[in-house]
This record gives sequence, C-alpha cells and structure tokens, in this order.
Amino acid sequence: MANPLQQAQHSARIVILLSHLQMLSPPSRLALELQGVLPAFAGAADIRIIDLPISDTLQQAQELEREKKVDVFICTGATGAYLRKHLATPVVLMPLADYDILHALERARRVSDRVAILSYRNIHPKLEEVQTLFTVALQQAAYTTLQQAEEAVRQFASEGYEVIIGSSMVTELAEQAGMTGILVTSSSAARQALDDALVIFKSARAEAAKRQSLNTLLQHLTDGVLAVDMAGKVQTINPALAQLLGVSAEWAQLRPVAELDAHPDIEQVLRTGIAVENRILRLGTQTVLANIIPIYEDGEQTGAVLTCQDAGAVQRADRQLRSSTRQTRFVAKYRLAHIVGDSTPMKQLLALAERCAQTDATILIQGESGTGKELLAQGVHNASRRRKGPFVAVNCAAFPENLLESELFGYEEGAFTGSRKGGKPGLFEAAHTGTIFLDEIGDMPLPLQTRLLRVLQEREVVRLGSTEPTPIDVRIIAATHRNLRQSIAEGGFREDLYYRLNILRLKLPALRDRKEDIHAIASHILAQVQKRSGTAQMPQQVLQPLLPYLESYSWPGNIRELENVIERAVLSLDGRGDASADARQLRNILGDLFDEENIPITDDDGAGINLKSLAKTTELIRIRKVLDECGGNLEHTARRLGISRSTLWRRLNQPQQ
Repeated sequence: MANPLQQAQHSARIVILLSHLQMLSPPSRLALELQGVLPAFAGAADIRIIDLPISDTLQQAQELEREKKVDVFICTGATGAYLRKHLATPVVLMPLADYDILHALERARRVSDRVAILSYRNIHPKLEEVQTLFTVALQQAAYTTLQQAEEAVRQFASEGYEVIIGSSMVTELAEQAGMTGILVTSSSAARQALDDALVIFKSARAEAAKRQSLNTLLQHLTDGVLAVDMAGKVQTINPALAQLLGVSAEWAQLRPVAELDAHPDIEQVLRTGIAVENRILRLGTQTVLANIIPIYEDGEQTGAVLTCQDAGAVQRADRQLRSSTRQTRFVAKYRLAHIVGDSTPMKQLLALAERCAQTDATILIQGESGTGKELLAQGVHNASRRRKGPFVAVNCAAFPENLLESELFGYEEGAFTGSRKGGKPGLFEAAHTGTIFLDEIGDMPLPLQTRLLRVLQEREVVRLGSTEPTPIDVRIIAATHRNLRQSIAEGGFREDLYYRLNILRLKLPALRDRKEDIHAIASHILAQVQKRSGTAQMPQQVLQPLLPYLESYSWPGNIRELENVIERAVLSLDGRGDASADARQLRNILGDLFDEENIPITDDDGAGINLKSLAKTTELIRIRKVLDECGGNLEHTARRLGISRSTLWRRLNQPQQ
C-alpha cells in the first residue's frame, strides 16, 4: 500500500479558468495567447486551460476541487475574486499591468481617438500622464462585480466612446454594446501568474508533508488531541479523541467544536487566550484529565488545542513514577504467620488482625514496648490488598519536631535553610498506595498531631514551603505503648485525633500474660541467633536449663528483652548448656533473672511490681498461689518467684500481722 505522503509527490496541477458571458467556440483569443506560454512550464506543472460560461465557472471549479484534480486555479479579475470566496483551493489572479495596457492602447488609437479602460478593482493613475503621447481622449473606470462592469460599459457608450480596453469579459460586454473591445494580453503576466501558482503549490506541498507527519504522529498517540481555529471549527482531531467522543475524524473535520460536546472551556480559551489546565471531565464513558492551550503564530492567537488523557492511565503512570523513585527499604518483610504464639490471647489477636487487614480503615495498635507492634503492622500490611505497595515505618519519638515534620510531609526547595535542592517528598508520599506505620504516636508533638488529623480527613499532604496539596492513597497504622486516654486528660494528645486513629484497635498482650508461648518464642529466637552467630548447640541443650527461669520471670521488656537474654545465653554458654548447668553459672550469665530485689511479679491486672512493694498479706497470698501451681515444690516455687529457697521458707513461716 502506497504511503500517502509519496502519493502527494506529483507535479503541480494548475487549471486556468477563462469565463465568458456566453460560450464561444473554444479556444478563445485569450486561451490562444496563453497556450504560447505553456511549453516553458512543461516539466514543472500539468496545466489545463478551460473556456466556459461565467454561469458555470463556480460549479466547474467545485467539481474539480471535489475530485481532487486541481492544486491551484488561475483566473482574471472579478471571476478570481469570486472563486476565492467559495473554494478552499488557492486562486491566483492574472492582473492587467500598466505595460500591457500601453500595448493595448496603441492598438486602440488606431480605431478611435476616444478610448475607455475598464479595470478590475483599481484604475491605473500613471496612464493619465501618458495619454497626451497617444493623442487620445482617455477615460478610466473600475469594477468589482459583473453588474458594475455592465453599467460602466453602458456609461462609456452613452458618452460616445467607441473602444474599451479590458479583460475578456469586458471586451465581450463592449462588443454586445456595439463597441470595439481590445483584449489586454501579456505573456509576462501569464508567466508571473504561473510562477506564483508554482510557489503556492510547493508551499502547500511542504505544509501537507508536515501535516501528514503530524497526523501520523497523532494517530499513534493514546492521548486525545483536538485543534480548533479562532472560529471554533475543528482543524485536527486524532482517532483517540474521536473514539472517546463517539464520532469519526472525517465527520468532525471543520465542524464547530460545540457540535462535538468536547469541552465547554474551549470557547473561553479562544476568547481570553488563557490556558485551562488539569481539568477533570467526562467524555463518553471515560473520565479524562484535560488541558486546553491557546495557539499563537507570530504573536497572534490562531486557535487552541485540547489534549486529554485517560484518568486511569494518569493514575497508573503516577504509581509507576512513585515506584521508580521509591526507596527499597520501604518493604514489609513479615507476615502474620511469622508471629509465634499459640496462646488463646494471641490466637484471638491474629484472627482479628486478619479481618482488619481486609479493610483500609485506620488501625491503632496498643501494647507495651517490645511486644512486636511493628511486626504485627507488617503482617497486617502483607495480608491486605496493599501488599504490593510500600510499607513505610517511622518512629514519632525518634525525631525532633521540626525534623519529624519535614520527614513526614516533605518540603519544597528553599523551604528552610539547608533544604535539599529540588525539595524532597515526605514519607506520606513515599507510602502512596501502601501503608504508613506511625510508631509511638503518643509521643508526637501537638502541632504535628493537627497536621496529621488533616491528612486523615482530606487524604492529601502539603509539603513545607508549598501551597499545592498532593493527594495520597495511604493506609495508616499507628502504635503506642501509652495510655492515650490518660494523655488526652493531661492535654498531651488530641481527642479528635484519637477517635480518628481508634477506628480498629489491636491490643498486643505482654509476654508475662502469655507465658505458655515463651517456650515456642524462645526456640524461634534461639534458631535465629544461632543462624546469625554460627553456633552449633542443639536448641534443647541451651533452653533446657533456662526454661524454669524464663517462665518465672515477668519480662518487663517483653520479647525484646527475651531476645537479649537468649542471645547472651547462646554466646556465653558456647556449647556447655545442658540440664546439669550450674545455677551459679547461670546467675553469672543471666543475673537479671536471679535478682530477687528487682524481679517484677505480674499482678492480676498485668502490671509488673516487686515483692517488696506488696503488703505482707498480699505477698503471702501470691507466694502460696505460686506454691500451689508448683505442686508444693519449694525449689520450683522459689525459681518462679525469683527468690532464694531460704527467703521463700522465711516468708512462708513469718508471723501474720
């Protein structure tokens, strides 16, 4: 199939239309004159001369144009001006030059000494100066329509003029009035008209080539494009936009843009010359992002162009752009299945966490330090639909207020002294389409709590130094070890923020409240420590002598403290850990577990307290309870309470108050 651009590379097709008042036997006198010029253009153009009645001129020209058989028309006088108003094809006029009229005047004075000259649109002032040289009475007139030409001929006849010089139409009018008509002919004027026609053709062909290249480009664009002129008529529309509007590109061409129902702001841009950018509108069944830009040529507005993108494609590109600049550390490594624990509180918690993961609602995780709040947050993220998005964790207690603000919300270039060139996106933007984990939310300064509340409400952030909000799609999980209701009462936490955060709540139990999980957790930690350290002890060899102490300790530092104890034991025992390990050896390694002065015991409300802080009666009740749980075994009871056997014996036998 031939390339349309290659098909356009033909010789110029020039049609010279010679109109007459009534049809004569072709060729006419002017046609004969012009045929003598044609051989000089044989290689450059395909030239046709057509004699026809003036009444058929427009119809013939429109037919040639419709059938694409002409590139440029050449006409004389009023006929050419009339065709220009009704044709899209260029029309070149073949004017009457002063030099040519002088030659005609020489012929006319042989017929009469009273000569009239009738010209299209303008008379020739210089001829008045030379009329004495020809010893003739010379009168000039101009016309723009056939009716004006007829009236001028009648006027000349009434004034006794016998000869009229003019175009072929003027000479025919003169002869109809019984006068002599002298035709102004000039090979130089014909050559000039043909040269002008060739220049126009070459220019049009170059523009067509550019337009063809542009159209080829537009046809392959997925974005919709539409260009209009100052009258609001469609000059260009590509297939993408035509499909959106449910029309064909051919049908839309040159139609008023209002008929396409494209965008109401196009007329505003044409009127004001002010661009309209980033407008969301509905075209057909799709939502698009549209821009309308005025077109200027040589400083003058010549139209406007509408471009639009599918909103879904913009969102996908936004996600890809954010992903390409996203730091690799924003990844959640753990799943809910990685959380160790078969106790009833943990089973209930994990089941609730699984259900919470199926929504996008904000979650508040509460629990003591070291209970694994971030591990749970990562598990919820990886169980949610956002698992492929980023997981951004930030400790609100780890930054000064000003630094935390810039980290969370980002900043523009020049927002403060020392700001990075080009600015920096904040962690909320980095978490777009994923999850942001705000640890220690209870320690966030009050001014930042206000900004966080707005993010939760509006789902958009404003960088420091900017006025433009950035929309974000983020799931927020907050965590704290504090009693937020107490902080609210003390004025340290916003009540409205608390209710925004506390939509879904997960409460992690302290390790002392799920001691049945200690063995499994310790075994898991031990395997991880041995893997990192490269030690080869059998897990049970290390854990066996430790378990009684691990299970009796109240773990104020929770799992984080347990990790420290296990790692210290692995590195200290170095393969010597067994069931017969010396208690004194263990005391040296794990002194905290043996310090009767500092070992907290869990009360019924889960708070860690010391035996010394208990009243005598309460202390004895607690001791007897543990003794019953150990089946009366004093050795085991003393270990669980973290005191020596002699101290246990003394307190059991002390007199009651």
